[in-house]
Amino acid sequence: MRRDHYQDPVLRFHGATHGVTGSCYEIETPRWRILVDCGLFQGSKSERELNYGAFPFPPDAIDAVILTHAHIDHSGLLPKLVKHGFSGPIHTTRATIDLCSVMLPDAAHIQEMEVEQLNRRNAQRGRPPVEPIYSLQDAAACMTLFRALEYGAWIVVAEGLRARFWNAGHLLGSASVELEIDLGHQNAPMRIVFSGDIGPGHKLLQTDPEGPAGVDYLICESTYGDRDRPDVSPGQRRSLLGEIVRGAAEQNGPLIIPSFAVERTQELLVDLHQLMQAGEVRTAPVFVDSPLATRASAIFERHASDIEQGNVLREALSSAELRFTETVEQSKAINRLTGFFVVIAASGMCDAGRIRHHLKANLWRRNATVMMAGYQAQGSLGRILLDGARRVRIQGEEIDVKAHISLFDLYSGHADQGELVAWALARSPIRQAVFLTHGEEDGLSGLRERLAGSIPEGRIIMPRLDDAFQLTADGCLPVELNEPRRLKAEKIARLDWHNDLSKLLLDVTEAVDAAADERGRAAIIRRMRRALEDSGA
Repeated sequence: MRRDHYQDPVLRFHGATHGVTGSCYEIETPRWRILVDCGLFQGSKSERELNYGAFPFPPDAIDAVILTHAHIDHSGLLPKLVKHGFSGPIHTTRATIDLCSVMLPDAAHIQEMEVEQLNRRNAQRGRPPVEPIYSLQDAAACMTLFRALEYGAWIVVAEGLRARFWNAGHLLGSASVELEIDLGHQNAPMRIVFSGDIGPGHKLLQTDPEGPAGVDYLICESTYGDRDRPDVSPGQRRSLLGEIVRGAAEQNGPLIIPSFAVERTQELLVDLHQLMQAGEVRTAPVFVDSPLATRASAIFERHASDIEQGNVLREALSSAELRFTETVEQSKAINRLTGFFVVIAASGMCDAGRIRHHLKANLWRRNATVMMAGYQAQGSLGRILLDGARRVRIQGEEIDVKAHISLFDLYSGHADQGELVAWALARSPIRQAVFLTHGEEDGLSGLRERLAGSIPEGRIIMPRLDDAFQLTADGCLPVELNEPRRLKAEKIARLDWHNDLSKLLLDVTEAVDAAADERGRAAIIRRMRRALEDSGA
């Protein structure tokens, strides 16, 4: 028997809940099921393991995906979705399609390469092999499903569901998503807005974020919901960057910048080029050591007429100081250089890609500078370094940290607290509820507190992983879960046992190395053995 054709939709939160990665929202009615985003989890190993598990829904039951933008924490599991049976359209902007055409194959390549290295170690340890989350072939199959949508143009996604995009000002092609759901005769359509990631003011290459007014439900990101960044212009930011660059040059060592390959890298290239051209910093080679960033830069150049400061970006990309590296051999050769030079490499949180090679080669150098250029999720190597670790493990090797580590967060692609509040309230009247997502505990609580002055606190909801809500014209109702949550709330955006074990191994090695003699080292090892025996290990 057919169910009520106009049953209230159910909204499920499959990621980016009390954390900043894994963005994935499902909306279901009797007529259709769609996803908004399908992103990769990053951070602690416990969270990354979610990428390998089964989806909390049957992929072949999803009718369509609406993608807000190309960042991997929003798009990175789309090839896996296709691998496991999804065959519907993926609606997004033309620029996002272009970026995904290089980002998703790059993510697949990294997975294949790292799994190959892991399987070599597993074979040596007698452990079974593992498979990558998806392959280059899966990424290629995924790209055939993308469909381009212009900002402001309505599209019918499914029966009784239409959508349009608003420029989110976060990244080339980024969008907030407005949905309009037909609730049946004599009922006004339900309007739902997903913020995606909202860009800040003074974004070098992007316009200010936009959005509609008068919605029923708002799903809003809260990455920086607890803080207001300094209100600096692009020129002031460039000047502050110059101070760090001059400091690295005075140390006569490398400046290593872990950076997201898409947009963050291009913004850095513009500012570094202008600083060197103006003579405000010493001229030096600037290496972009990321094949993805190289290909993304070509896409930005192709879309230069669609972005602000496009002419300045073109000039920076043709700079005499700029070097793009492709091969692993070229990458390794960089660290045979001496003196001052700049390396920009992915990933931005230091958990994958070539940046780990550069950190291994330079963290132990007192004359090296490592500048984090954006948000570092809890449990990521970047966050561990910022929190003052004296020694870290990278790909199974222990590395002393003697380099100068700093955070330069003025390149963030995310709006701060004041900007998020202003953007959210511009969607007023918000008739039913606001769901706060894509933020850690402090960001969620900070934004909720600020919004509570304008929106009743009971209508501001901070969902947990896999929470579900029935959306009605009179408010939302929690839906009882049929399955256990894939990860307990206290495991999200937290250091996990893998982090604790890594730190313990580092501490043991440091204590043994610091022992006065062989007798002292033997005593430490005996105590460790007794502790293991007492634990029953």
